Amino acid sequence: MGLCDDIACLIDELLRSEDVAEFGRAELAGRVGCVPSQINYVIATRFSPERGFAVESRRGGGGYIRIRRVAVDAGTLVMHTVNAVGDEIDLRSCAALTANLRQSGAIPEGAERLILAAIGNNALREVPPETRDTVRAAIFKQILINV
Repeated sequence: MGLCDDIACLIDELLRSEDVAEFGRAELAGRVGCVPSQINYVIATRFSPERGFAVESRRGGGGYIRIRRVAVDAGTLVMHTVNAVGDEIDLRSCAALTANLRQSGAIPEGAERLILAAIGNNALREVPPETRDTVRAAIFKQILINV
């Protein structure tokens, strides 16, 4: 298990014992043995609204991070994902977002396979590599809006 997994597990443990996990960035980094920016990375990638979490943060002396689980309906989760995509997205990021949507029940497993086939490199092989991520983002967003 890697450092990111260790940090995520520690935060998950805090969330299991309470509805809200509140901690200092530096304090958690000290417990895990990493730099505070690594905590930021894990929170951004594993505790995002797309994954069903609300994150509040205040920096500086007396600063904190507060994470809580939120119940989000499937439509809201899909729209959060669409808004998070932006103008470009790589295949790996699409796969992660699609897996999150499936795991949360926002899309069925069959839809996940179809989405990944439609935005995969084989499907986009006729698109020049330098514009593939832009085309992929547009297709991905349209599929999600219409699923």
